[in-house]
Amino acid sequence: MAYKVMIVDDHFIFRNGLKDLLEEIPEAEVIGEASSGSEFLELLSSHEPDIVFMDIKMPGMNGIETTRKALEEYPGLKILALSMFGEGEYVEEMLQAGAMGYLLKNIGKEELIKAIDNIANEKGYFSDEILVMVTRQVFNAKKKSEEQSIIESLTKRELEVLQLVSQGFSNLEIADKLDISPRTVGGHRNNMLSKSGLKNTAALISFAMKNQAISI
Repeated sequence: MAYKVMIVDDHFIFRNGLKDLLEEIPEAEVIGEASSGSEFLELLSSHEPDIVFMDIKMPGMNGIETTRKALEEYPGLKILALSMFGEGEYVEEMLQAGAMGYLLKNIGKEELIKAIDNIANEKGYFSDEILVMVTRQVFNAKKKSEEQSIIESLTKRELEVLQLVSQGFSNLEIADKLDISPRTVGGHRNNMLSKSGLKNTAALISFAMKNQAISI
C-alpha cells in the first residue's frame, strides 16, 4: 500500500530533492506540493494526503500555524515537521500544534522509510539529533528549575551577606555593616553552602551571579 504524501516547503530545491527521494520509496506516492502554508491549506480541499511533510520556517504563515489550522479542518492528517539543525526550540510548539514527528532536513532514504512507516501506524518519529536536542532541553529546564528553587530558599539576609562577601568584605566588616555578630555572618554563609550543596564561597558567588541573585 502506498501512502499519499504532500510536501510543504518554501524552498523549491529542497522540495524537489525530497520528492525525488520519496519517489524511490514504493510506500510513498507524492500527490502534491506547496510552497507556503496558505497554498497548502487551499490544496487540501482537492487533495487527500495521508502524510504531510511540513516545513516549520516559512514566510507568511509558518508551519506551526499551518499545522494547527490543517488539523482543525482535517483531524486525520498525519503531519511530520521538517527542520534545519539547530531549530529545536520549535519542537514543543509543533507537537502542541498536532505534529506526529520531527525530522531534520538532512534525512536519508532509510530513515525516511522508517518515519513513514511509524507515522502511518500511528507512532511518532523523531530524528536522533532531535531526540538528543530535546533531552538536553529537558535536562537544562530541570536544572534551571532546581537552581531557581535554591535561590528562592535563600533568605533576604543571606543574600545581603553574600552580596557583601562578593564585594570583598570580611565577616567582621559585614557584621559591622549589617549590625549583626561575625558569628551570625559565618552562620549565614554556612547555611547558604548547605542549601546549595556547593563546596565553597567562590562557587556560591558564581552560582548566585549566574542566577541574577546578586550583582557585582
